[in-house]
Amino acid sequence: MKAILIFFTTILTFGDCYDKEITITVEAGKEDCFYHPAKVGDIIDIEYQVIDGDQGDLDISFELTEPIGRIIFADFKKSENVHRHSVQVEGDYRFCFDNRFSSFNSKTIFFEIIVENENGQNSEFNQDILEGLTPEEFYELKVQDIMNYIGRIRQQITKARQIQDIIRSHEARDRNIAEANFYKVNAWSTFQICAMIAVGLLQVFMVKSIFDTSGSKITTFWKKINF
Repeated sequence: MKAILIFFTTILTFGDCYDKEITITVEAGKEDCFYHPAKVGDIIDIEYQVIDGDQGDLDISFELTEPIGRIIFADFKKSENVHRHSVQVEGDYRFCFDNRFSSFNSKTIFFEIIVENENGQNSEFNQDILEGLTPEEFYELKVQDIMNYIGRIRQQITKARQIQDIIRSHEARDRNIAEANFYKVNAWSTFQICAMIAVGLLQVFMVKSIFDTSGSKITTFWKKINF
């Protein structure tokens, strides 16, 4: 199983967070699978969207499987979806994009996978906790508090970037659909113009042959038909 990597963005690593975005092409009759390790307590977020389907529908089948082989999520012929899973079993998780139901059309898929550890910690300290601390300990708590705020800001920025990526993938899919429709309209218009020209020439030729008295083969054939 071979995935054609078309687009690859930067992997963000901050603390216990892993974020990767990839666009792949799954050929007709093929299935592409990917693996990623996760620990107990991690949160797996995966979002995918079919942005191009050649001349076919924008759909794909998807499965997310635990290391023990149990299927967690299974989608059949969907254009997009979002899944979130709390890891209970440590190991390599497998997620597959299945295009075996399609005989001719390959599918281009944009997907993003995020694995993070959500061990939330309350960074607010009341006055009772702060009393009796040395200046060094108080300084360390404040530094940790600032780091927690920075972490929250980073998460919000990541979410904003994810929304922008989703909008961009929607725009890419809409552009592919518009280009495909543009090609179909042009091809059909060209066929109609050629047909109209051919019919017009045939009509002119047939009308001319009616008044042709030179005894040509066309005139003779036309007279036989009228007889």
